[in-house]
Amino acid sequence: MWVLPVGSREIEIVDGDITKIAVDAIVNAANADLVGGGGVDGAIHRAGGPEIMRELDVIRAQTGHCRTGSAVATGAGLLPAKFVFHAVGPIYRDGKSGEADLLASCYRTCLEMADERGLKSISFPSVSTGAYAFPFQAAAKIALEITTRWLHLHEGSVRQVKLVQFGERDHHAYVDIARREFQSFSAFETAS
Repeated sequence: MWVLPVGSREIEIVDGDITKIAVDAIVNAANADLVGGGGVDGAIHRAGGPEIMRELDVIRAQTGHCRTGSAVATGAGLLPAKFVFHAVGPIYRDGKSGEADLLASCYRTCLEMADERGLKSISFPSVSTGAYAFPFQAAAKIALEITTRWLHLHEGSVRQVKLVQFGERDHHAYVDIARREFQSFSAFETAS
């Protein structure tokens, strides 16, 4: 795990299973139809149990779907959290179709949802980098830039953001990007 201090708050870059990390809110990389899927979405539904899908059934009955760049909230079922924020990231096409703005919106929306609920901690997977094929390096840079900027600009309740990767290769890529992009943060170090 690596820690990037942002004033009195922090961003942690973590290699692990997002379904086992205790936080107030877990972000799910959901699809627009909110019907569950593979990857992170499937793992969250399996670990959280059927209550999460029952809540999504109610949301779907009311709204039909969730638009790209946005998110909806449910309880966390059996997960070590209070909420799951189901964020719909963009499907990568060519990098010229607003994908970066939509991905940034996912992160901002979830941080705002956490702050509105008075939550202190939130974890994000690498949204849109699986089946939606967003280039990993570009997505990681957006995640780091948006979360850092948001923490700098908002004095709300969120104290800790965890950016979670599943696997050493992706974890090291995040760490390398953070080192390169945030050279001004001399306190960027391995936490014990």
